[in-house]
Parts: sequence; structure tokens; C-alpha cells
Amino acid sequence: MTGVWADLVGQQPTVDVLRGAVAASAQALAGGRAAGMTHAWLFTGPPGSGRSNAARAFAAGLQCDVGGCGECLACRTALAGSHADVSLVRTEQLSIKVDEVRGLVRKAAMSPTGARWQVLVVEDADRLTEQAADALLKSVEEPATRTVWLLCAPTVEDVVPTIRSRCRLQVLRTPPAAAVAEVLVRRDGLSESVASFAARASQGHIGRARALATDEATRERRREVLSIPARLVDLGACMADAARLVEAATAEAAPIASRLDTAEKADLDQALGSGTRGAKVRGAQGALRELADEQKTRHKRLQRDALDRSLIDLMSLYRDVLVVQSSGGVDLVNEESRPDIERLAYGSTPEVTLRRIQAILDAREALETNVAPLLAIEAMTVALADRG
Repeated sequence: MTGVWADLVGQQPTVDVLRGAVAASAQALAGGRAAGMTHAWLFTGPPGSGRSNAARAFAAGLQCDVGGCGECLACRTALAGSHADVSLVRTEQLSIKVDEVRGLVRKAAMSPTGARWQVLVVEDADRLTEQAADALLKSVEEPATRTVWLLCAPTVEDVVPTIRSRCRLQVLRTPPAAAVAEVLVRRDGLSESVASFAARASQGHIGRARALATDEATRERRREVLSIPARLVDLGACMADAARLVEAATAEAAPIASRLDTAEKADLDQALGSGTRGAKVRGAQGALRELADEQKTRHKRLQRDALDRSLIDLMSLYRDVLVVQSSGGVDLVNEESRPDIERLAYGSTPEVTLRRIQAILDAREALETNVAPLLAIEAMTVALADRG
């Protein structure tokens, strides 16, 4: 694949559909029939499948005079999020609120500044609040003539039925490890051995693969997570490892949160005129409190996301244990940990392994429902240590 589609790894069926829609959009602009063009799309797929990349590439293709060359100003600015007629919305918060959606809806009603399309990309449509979804529905149901909505979510069930029923669905798959490795070699200049390890360990998540391939701290955190099962010998060890896992997630999230907090605080201070001699802006304290609350919510989200990545790594280990126990003949995700995996496999049964995988899934679900992270992880480590 070339142009804006080059990084949609392992998604050829989706690329074919989107290219067809881009061609149809050109016919629509020329006043002809455009059977393949739809004004509302929903991209779903597991983490790392590239659903937001697909939406951005489609947005660029819609703005490009030749359908997504990847080189022109329209393509570059659309992909970067700086094109005047492409609005990219994502959030680090737990939800997208109604005020933000109302702003998008107002923009969606306007004609594009250029000669092509007004494209609005919502990368976290699963985080729309009920009020935000209601505000979005009318615009998605009856979009302006030259407006296109591109929504992204992990699964179709994560989007309210009234919105998803009005969207054309594109389901992306997890890219095969070989395809991810090829991208790391081609685009990032990594060796084949490093790229192969990162693609396998990330289970097809391209962003995660790049981090594992290029950052030693990321690799060390993963090694620490994979070493947990061998240490779960008693209740004290379970509590200690749970605490370490939560502390590591907090430490991983802290610098990201701090960078975002500092930038937002500076922007707000400038908007309020803070630092101006004698200036006291009415409502400043309220705005600062609201910002602090939003930042606190984001801290929790970042910590929870970091924990979830660790739980996915841990689940991959038990997946490998189950492969060994069942003599499945399937490649291990964690080949470098084979000795530990075989010890776990020969020391238990497939039924025990399945219960341990379920314990990890239960912990992930608990985190999504705002159970205190330490309590959720402690319950998980105790369940993992259970030999019965």
C-alpha cells in the first residue's frame, strides 16, 4: 500500500472500501452519482488495529485531489490534525462531554473552507456521555451535504445504538505479527530480530510494538510484569506484587500527566490574564478548580490505561501456558520466557490456567467500573496464586 494508506497494516479489505469511497466522493463533488460514499462511518477494532489511523487516512484521502497521495499539503495537514476542514477529537478524560460535541456539531453544519469536505473525526466515540451522544445524533442522522463524520470505538457495542445504526461500519482486525515487524523495519529502521520480538510481544499493537522496540524502560516494565507469577507463593507476596504493579502504573502515567497538566495550566493562565499586575478575572477560581478536577480524572485514566497494558502482558503469559498445556503447536507470544512458561504449564492444569486468565479479565473489568486499582489487582494476584 502507498500514500496515506501505507501504515494501515494488515487492513487491505478496509483500505479497498475506503479507496472506493474516496473515488465516489470525487464523483459526488462533481455532481455525479456516488453510491459508495457515506456521510457517517464507524471504525471498530481491538487496540492497536489502527482504527484511528484508518479514520485519519480516510480524512486525508477525502481532502486530496488524487485520493490520498500522502505527499501533498492536504494529506500532510489532514494526517497531522492541522487541516482547516478536518477536526480531530480525542480525549484523555474518562468521557467526551456534551459541550465539546456541541462545538463539533456547530462546525459540522458549516460549509468547508476549501472545495472538498468538512470531516470530523471522533477517535473515542465509546467515551461519549449520554448527553453528548444525544447532541451528536441529529448531525450524524442528517449531516450537511459536504460533511462527513468518522467515529472510532473498540467494538460496535461501545457506541449507542441510535448512532451506530446510522453509520457505515468498518471492522479492523489485529494485524499479523509479520506485517507489524515489516513496518518497524521499513519505517523505523529497526533490525529484523528486534522488530520480530516487538511485533510478537505487542500482539499486533503497532504503537506498543514501537515502544517495546525503542525504549528499554518499556521492555523492563514488561519483564517485571511477566516475572510476577513465579513470585506468588503466599498471601504476602500477592499483596506486595499487587502494590508494585499499581505503583509502576502510577509512575508510568505521572510524566505524561505532568506534561499535559503544565501545558493546560499555562494556557488557562494566559487566557485568564494571570500575572497581569492587579488583574483579577471574575470566575478565575472556578475555572482553575474545574481544570484541576479534569486533570485529576485524566490522571486516573492514564494510570488505569497503564495498568491495563500490564494486565494484557500478563494474560499473554497465561495464554502461552495454555498453548504448552494443550500442545497446540502455536507460536508463543513470549518465546523468550519459555522456561518459566513451561514450569507454570507442567505445575498446573488447563482448567487452572483458564481460571487464572478469567481472574485477569475480572480485574480489567473491575478497573473499567472504577474499583480502586489496588483492590482489583490484589484480588487478581490472590486468584493467580490459587493452585486449586
